[in-house]
Amino acid sequence: MKTKNNEIKSYSAVLDKKYGEPGTESRLVAEEHAYAYFTGQLIEEARKKAHLTQEELALKIGSNKSCISRIENGKTEPKVSTFYRIAGALGLSVDLNPIHLEG
Repeated sequence: MKTKNNEIKSYSAVLDKKYGEPGTESRLVAEEHAYAYFTGQLIEEARKKAHLTQEELALKIGSNKSCISRIENGKTEPKVSTFYRIAGALGLSVDLNPIHLEG
């Protein structure tokens, strides 16, 4: 990442400064917010590809438009059961594979 004065900085260092070191409470909270936002963006993209409105998706899963909006905007994360209903309504499968994290 380049700064205004064209210095190259490690993005990890930027995250450390803004949210705290990995493993700290503030960093964990920030990561959870990032995951919620990312999940919402995936759902929104899939919903749009399926040519559904938020209201149509909500009806398919027995929910309401505001719930879908909160999920897509990263304000809340869907429960696992809701996530599976959304995936099914969008014609998606959920594949859980182990990931290998560098540590």
